[in-house]
Amino acid sequence: MDAFLTGLIGSGIGPSLSPALHEREAAHHGLRYIYRLLDTDVLGPDVGELLRAARRLGYDGLNITHPCKQSVIPHLDELSPDARMLGAVNTVIFDGERAIGHNTDWTGFAESFARGLPDAPTRRIVQLGAGGAGAAVAHALLTMGADQVTLVDADPARASALAAGLTGRFGAGRARRATHDDLPELLAGADGLAHATPTGMAGHPGLPLPASLLRPDLWVADIVYRPLETELLRRARALGCRTLDGGGMVVFQAAHAFRLFTGRTPDAERMLAHLVDLVTA
Repeated sequence: MDAFLTGLIGSGIGPSLSPALHEREAAHHGLRYIYRLLDTDVLGPDVGELLRAARRLGYDGLNITHPCKQSVIPHLDELSPDARMLGAVNTVIFDGERAIGHNTDWTGFAESFARGLPDAPTRRIVQLGAGGAGAAVAHALLTMGADQVTLVDADPARASALAAGLTGRFGAGRARRATHDDLPELLAGADGLAHATPTGMAGHPGLPLPASLLRPDLWVADIVYRPLETELLRRARALGCRTLDGGGMVVFQAAHAFRLFTGRTPDAERMLAHLVDLVTA
């Protein structure tokens, strides 16, 4: 029986459903599969040391989450084209002595968006968050044909850098930076709101923006999946907005990572059913 040792590096990841998602899918493939949580709040913030320790202990690969998706890059030997392009890594494969970074976040979000918000208008989108996950979401939206994504982040320099990278790939005017003060005007003319910050997670409750800025004809997509119904989505649904929770993104990125770890093709529909079971248990 083939065996795999994998895990997740990130902060405050105790509530993560990734271990159960991966291990349940592996059981259907007849694999011995262990998925561990390597929480930087417990083990220390040095992502490079955690990576080296995992390699010494025989891990086959790791997932990487907030806030390590960008800080892990200097500790890797190689990046896939997607990870290099996005400047963010959410999956690391150990291949002999080499640690190779991949990004399955953007394809995970794209697949979830196409499934959950089919035919949603994407002329003008406002996105909150320009970190590692935000880079993946914005790239996905522009790849799917969005005319323009406006980035708002607590760190203006980070938003500017992401906007510059996106316009370099997709063309002038496709991405730009704005500030929180601009949100009332931006959202008044936007088709949708993409939320890619930790706000709404179990450890970061609350709203990322005033609920008064939402309106019924605005679609709202959140990448947070624990809980599946964040305060943002609850308020948006109460207004009648079309919404997308973070469950699809976490499942599809996990499915793509599972394939990288094992070489086996996962059943994404089965993994979606697993997620529903886990969040309603």
